[in-house]
Formats: sequence, C-alpha cells, structure tokens
Amino acid sequence: MSVKTPVLEAPNLKVATVENHHARLRDEANAPLDEIPVSEPTKKTQIIAIYGKGGIGKSFTLANLSHMMAEQGKRVLLIGCDPKSDTTSLLFGGKACPTIIETSTQKKLAGEEVAIGDVCFKRNGVFAMELGGPEVGRGCGGRGIIHGFELLEKLGFHDWDFDYVLLDFLGDVVCGGFGLPIARDMAQKVIVVGSNDLQSLYVANNVCSAVQYFRKLGGNVGVAGMVINKDDGTGQAHAFADSVDIPVLASIPQDDDLRRKSASYEIVGSAQTQWGDLFAELATNVAGAPPMHPTPLDQDGLLALFDGKDTGADFVLEPATDADMRGKNAKPKKSLEVVYDNV
Repeated sequence: MSVKTPVLEAPNLKVATVENHHARLRDEANAPLDEIPVSEPTKKTQIIAIYGKGGIGKSFTLANLSHMMAEQGKRVLLIGCDPKSDTTSLLFGGKACPTIIETSTQKKLAGEEVAIGDVCFKRNGVFAMELGGPEVGRGCGGRGIIHGFELLEKLGFHDWDFDYVLLDFLGDVVCGGFGLPIARDMAQKVIVVGSNDLQSLYVANNVCSAVQYFRKLGGNVGVAGMVINKDDGTGQAHAFADSVDIPVLASIPQDDDLRRKSASYEIVGSAQTQWGDLFAELATNVAGAPPMHPTPLDQDGLLALFDGKDTGADFVLEPATDADMRGKNAKPKKSLEVVYDNV
C-alpha cells in the first residue's frame, strides 16, 4: 500500500503571496478617483441633501432658503429627515407638522391609507413635510428614515413636479438611513452647514468623507458647498472650506436680530426683510453650485484650523496601567512563569 506524501507549501512563498495580495489592495484603495463632472444638473428637479451637526441651524437655514426660492417663483418641497421633526416648525410659525411615520401608523390601525393632505402642508408656495422617527429607546432613527422614504414612494414621490426638493439630514448620526441620499444617489448634491467651531466642522468633514467613500463604490453625489451659520468672523469655517476645496455658498452672521426672529418663528428669507438679499444670494448659489469632489481632512488637519490652546493640540496621552484600573483592588499578581532550579 503506497502512502501519499503531502505537499507542503513553503512558508516564505505563502507570506510573499499574502504580502502581494495586500499590496494590490492598497494600490487599489489609493488609486485616484475620477473627478465628478462639473456641470449644471440635467434633471428638472434638483434633489439637494443638507447635512450638519444637530443645533447648528439647518432648519433655520432651510426654512428661509425654501421661502426665498418660492418667492422667486420656484416650486419647492422641504422634507425634514430628523427624528426631532422640527425642520418645518419655523416655516409653520412653530406649529408641529404631523409626521409621515406617525400618521402612517395611525392610519394603518384604522385600516386607512395615508393621503397627501395628511402629511404635506404648504405656506407661501413652499410645500413641506416631516418624516419623523421613533421615540427614545423605541426604535432606530435610521430605519425610520428608510421607512419614511418607502412611504414617500408609495405616495408618488418620483412623479411630483418640483424645481427643488430640499432634504434636512442630521449629520452627526451615522447609521445607515441618514446616509441614504449619498449611499443610494438619491440626491444630485450635498450641502453642509457649519460654524466656526470644531464639532460642527468635524461633522462637515465626516460628510465629505462619506461622499468620497461612496464615490469609490460608484456613487455620483458631490458636495456643492458650505453654508456658514452664526458666523462670528473668526474664520475657521472659511479655512475648512478652502482646505477641503468646496465653496462657501453664504455666511449668515451671528446677529441678535436673526436670533430673536428665529426664536419667535419669524421668516427672514424674504425680500420684505433686511436679510432678503442674503437669502436671495444663497438661493442663487444653491441652485447653480455644481457637485464638487472634496478632499476630507484627517484629525490633525482639522485640529490645525484652530489655535492649539483651544483644542488641546499639545496634550500628550498618558497610558493607564492595570493598577490604575483596579484602584483599591490592586494587588500583586502571582507570576505564571515556570522557574527551573539550576542542575
């Protein structure tokens, strides 16, 4: 009976093969991307996703932007995609708008179908609705966004006749649903809202990184630019926009009049106010800005936009020890090392 001798693979050959494979993956990941074509949008309806840190002023910006666009004769649909459901509150004078998800649930329990008039409302030519989301601890906000858009499709979203559809997305929540416009090419372009603070620029940079990531997977969405809100003139947001190579579409100043009017749910995006020219320029820039190919910053690059004393740039990390972690429970550990007597 013959015994088959096993063929052993040379260890050096195996290691070399693995290294070659890793090298190919690195080359592929670092290959330059094709530039996004810089041209005017070809579709009649521009779908624009606006991202920013929670509380940075997206809803304020969008309510006034959409109002100005409508005043200029455009058909505009504003969709709130934030679980807080407050995108339309300024537009509707502080009144809460019934959300699509909540209304759908109530209608389903009653054996009825959702109608447009149940979830979409209008003011001065602007049409607006809220997707909504689950209460705290009762579901995933990202899944809520996906469910909301599924309901919009059933209502005929792709057949609606608008010049602009503006989507208000929370930028500092990273689960899947909030990346829908970028990941699934639902929007032609993205706009980021930020200010002269590290956290809002961190979020804006993350959005730019997401756009680049999905470009590698074949996506077509680009970043059209940045809106600087509550601009105090310190310049970090402008420096960020220059660093990632996107234009500043408007700088909305930090102003007591704007703060008071926003707090009292007054629209300032109108030719009838002192802020009309600012929002008219923003409307023009948003409409014409092409999708750009941003260059996201790494963490050190982002911190470099700020004075080191404001960011702790000179801080040196001190590693913790096992004794630190155990605190009062710290005690010497017996060694498991085997010690042999000298023979």
